[in-house]
Amino acid sequence: MRRVEAAELVDLSVPLRTGMPVYPGDPEVAVASALTVARDGVNVQRLHLGSQSGTHVDAPFHIDDALPRLDQLPLERFAGPAEVLDARGREPRAPIGPEALPAGLRPGVVLLVLTGWSEHWGTGRYLAHPYLAPETAEAIVAAGVRTVGIDALSVDRTPPPGDDSFDLAAHRVLCGAGAVIAENLTRVERVAVARAAGRSAEALLFPLSLAADGSPVRAVARLSGSSGSR
Repeated sequence: MRRVEAAELVDLSVPLRTGMPVYPGDPEVAVASALTVARDGVNVQRLHLGSQSGTHVDAPFHIDDALPRLDQLPLERFAGPAEVLDARGREPRAPIGPEALPAGLRPGVVLLVLTGWSEHWGTGRYLAHPYLAPETAEAIVAAGVRTVGIDALSVDRTPPPGDDSFDLAAHRVLCGAGAVIAENLTRVERVAVARAAGRSAEALLFPLSLAADGSPVRAVARLSGSSGSR
């Protein structure tokens, strides 16, 4: 008799907290009390944050005023079967070439880029993450993939302090093709382990309904249950 275990949900998000790391120059995050039970009968928090805070998705509008905002994209763009590009072991600020792309890329897939850099969250080293080479972004688009996530600050190189060589080459390729980009993911290695074991995975990256360039998300992976005999 076969036994099928229940699906597993994995939280791929970092928590939104006062003073959390943000992309250099972005609004700082602050979460404070606006109303309290003792004074007002209810607890309500006041939130101050940027649209790119924490684990978030970028709409194409992020890099071009003429491209779609979040609310103009189909919901299907924010969910789908997940495949993992395993880019662990690279040097700081190393490009990830197209040779690293996994098999099975096709329209509707959510490609999760695993750099291992989420372990540096909250440290200065987090800014020195590997990133997608422009030709890798072009190969992703050519495969029909329109949803890409990464466990790092950006799919592009983040310049070190004092370096003004700001470039959004991968963003421009992906967003120019109508893709959405999720950044600051964590625990993507859990998805990689599941896929290596033959389990299916689905990524869910739904943003707030905003006419905006981006939004924080509660990113979740749904991993299929393993099968066995008894």
